[in-house]
Amino acid sequence: MSVQSHSGARPTLEDVAAKAGVSRATASRVLNASPRVSPEAHEAVTAAVMELGYQPNQAARALVTRRSGAVAVVFSEPEPKIFDDPHFAWLIRSAARSLADADVQMVLMLVHSTQDQARAERFLAGGHVDGALLFAPHKGDQLPTVARKLPLPVVYAGRPWGSLRGLHTVDHDNEGGGLLATEHLISLGRKKIVSVTGPLDEHSAMDRLAGWRTAVGADDETAALMTADGGFSREGGKKAMEALLGRVPDLDAVFVASDHMAAGVLDAVREAGKRVPEDVAIVGFDDHPMIAPHTTPSLTSVRQDTSAQVRHMVTHLLRLLRGETIRARREVLPTTLVRRESA
Repeated sequence: MSVQSHSGARPTLEDVAAKAGVSRATASRVLNASPRVSPEAHEAVTAAVMELGYQPNQAARALVTRRSGAVAVVFSEPEPKIFDDPHFAWLIRSAARSLADADVQMVLMLVHSTQDQARAERFLAGGHVDGALLFAPHKGDQLPTVARKLPLPVVYAGRPWGSLRGLHTVDHDNEGGGLLATEHLISLGRKKIVSVTGPLDEHSAMDRLAGWRTAVGADDETAALMTADGGFSREGGKKAMEALLGRVPDLDAVFVASDHMAAGVLDAVREAGKRVPEDVAIVGFDDHPMIAPHTTPSLTSVRQDTSAQVRHMVTHLLRLLRGETIRARREVLPTTLVRRESA
């Protein structure tokens, strides 16, 4: 049977069915991946779709399947931090790639103010997306509380504040990474090892600091003297290191809780007239491909595989969207040390 769509018109499901020699209902079942079709019908409909160049009407499909074909990627951070910090650019890129590989549209949402949060809640509850990947690390952030009440599956990055019961989370071994970095510096014979931390309203920063404290055996008084918060920014890292150089002038090593801050730490050490690694050895965290190999000297860093974290999050979410029964748990991915010139 030879069937063509109306001249110049977009092919319809009826055109596909006629071309394949099947009913409209059968063509619909094939396109919605129903198992209730014969191999012959599946082959005929697939061939018709390819020949006619048919594209499903997503709005109509959403009415039937109650699926939008989209997933929200939500960051609870101010816009300047999202667009200035290379770590977030890598997260967004990884999410876009992983979702595209699954033929899912990514909807990027930046939530910082109370107004942003209210708008995000309305959007997420409104059926515009099928699920969400949520990056909300700060203490006091209400977004995870809101997300628990949403009528859609959510997978969390890291460890949100509050109870983890019933949550699907994917994290890295931040404490183990901090311990690994500091023990490496100790193995090099360094005696006065300070730390530039991230903001301590984030579990990742707290855990990396805990790893350093375990390795050096620091009590609260020692930690107060030998640590400074760099805010996960390059400028913050530089200022924190300047403060530590003033407080601990004989320091000979520093564990820095992110590569972005470590670049600022390198600036401060050079401006103080000290050499890296001869006078001060430096270990960062992230092993960010746009930073760690390109600093001068190149940066020894703890690798957390951001792309793997996002892939695991997307896999969990897709399984939830397919209706699979998955035990809610905190998945923790390993960290490793990548040695370069700075230590």
